[in-house]
Amino acid sequence: MFEAFVTMCILAAAAPDAPPSEICRVALLPGFAAETKAGCEHALHSVTRKPGDWTEKPPFCAPRPNSALSFSEAAPGVFLHRGRVAEPDVENGGDMSNFGFVVGSRSVAVIDSGGARKLGEEIYLAIRERSRLPISHLILTHMHPDHVFGAEPLREAGAAVVGQANLPRALADRAENYRASYARRIGEAAFLGSRIVAPDRAIAQQEAIDLGGRVLELRAWPTAHTSTDLTVFDRTSGILFAGDLLFDRHTPALDGSLRGWLAALSEMKGLGARKVVPGHGGPLLDWPEAAAPLERYLHVLESDTRKALDDGLALGEASEVIGRSEADRWRLFDLLNPQNATSAYTEMEWDPSEHSQEKCVGPSVRK
Repeated sequence: MFEAFVTMCILAAAAPDAPPSEICRVALLPGFAAETKAGCEHALHSVTRKPGDWTEKPPFCAPRPNSALSFSEAAPGVFLHRGRVAEPDVENGGDMSNFGFVVGSRSVAVIDSGGARKLGEEIYLAIRERSRLPISHLILTHMHPDHVFGAEPLREAGAAVVGQANLPRALADRAENYRASYARRIGEAAFLGSRIVAPDRAIAQQEAIDLGGRVLELRAWPTAHTSTDLTVFDRTSGILFAGDLLFDRHTPALDGSLRGWLAALSEMKGLGARKVVPGHGGPLLDWPEAAAPLERYLHVLESDTRKALDDGLALGEASEVIGRSEADRWRLFDLLNPQNATSAYTEMEWDPSEHSQEKCVGPSVRK
């Protein structure tokens, strides 16, 4: 089988005072696959591409390579990739979140796409090693860049991009900041060709996707980990794709509502899942048992924050003590816990239920 490829290039400086140099990589262009090179070239010449903030040399066709990513088959037709428990950097190239795909009798759905276009290309290749069925859907579990920057090549392969109802606005508001941050952290070479794509379909409550003999149940959640959380439940296998509503070993990241997250975890236990794929760690855990460490951490945040407020601690002081008892249980704790403490403090500080009439003090008088 032959696929289309293109050499993408960008001018970038290796250091602030260094002159820019050309950085290039060969990128896969899904959508032009053919049994023969001539067939691939015929398909390629019939389409004009519009590149992004990079230049492209003439595309060409070559034999399809194997994927550089490893996937495990968690259940018949359910394939998972475990990202590294790490921050994005040059070494991991943005491969630090979990994603997977589910194969039905008619089509394939992908859940999350990694933190760079190159990862989306590798997901495509991994699917093609296992199935010739069309890729009908890419489901994004939330807005964070390590889950969305690989989306475009999967859309090029024919997938409709699906996300929670708040996702289009959230991505539009953050696209430029995400792009600049990720290009800097994983390097221009690994990030080259990556860009945010807007969802084609938005899920406000619940919907089902039929892959042929296999139905995926999608559910949008009120603000929890973020304001854009969406879960995917494959009832055939009993596996729930939780996105970052569940963390394993990796310190959770609170970018939404502490109490909303606890409420979502409680409700997720009633979905009927037996196994769960967290956004980080795992990649496959028993459910609902896997919720216990995260719930404990979130409850510690809640109780420590309440005490800090009762003691009249200012935000700076509070962020140094909130959650500290959990430090030995999670990786990347010192990086992420202060942000979580700040989010919890801010949320609970303005919650009237946290202040009785006897002890209520306005935020402006705390020292």
